[in-house]
Amino acid sequence: MKYVLLLFADLDAARCGEDAVTGADEGPGVEEFMAFDAELEKAGVLAGGFALEDPDTGVVVSIPPGATEPVVTSGPFAESREFVGGTIIIDVPDIDEALTWAARCPGVHGGRVEVRAIAEF
Repeated sequence: MKYVLLLFADLDAARCGEDAVTGADEGPGVEEFMAFDAELEKAGVLAGGFALEDPDTGVVVSIPPGATEPVVTSGPFAESREFVGGTIIIDVPDIDEALTWAARCPGVHGGRVEVRAIAEF
């Protein structure tokens, strides 16, 4: 079954490869994520994934109830300081193995990794 690892970070935390703004320890760097991807690929469980640019580059398109034309606005407007910085898709037999891989992901250091099963239609 395929699972997606959603890599969450805090808006105030350092991004991959950046120095920490707050003086706290820098989070995992790009090299650690590349090594993790290589480990997933070697194990034969890597099924895809991608990194995302910062949330302030996002654009939202919606059609409000009763409207017919799309409304385009800049940036997401979530009430959270967290954002999804990337995804990793793995193909493993069960949730236990997905959780094992998630615990090994560099994104758990200074961030969090949400594991979600991918719905099959």
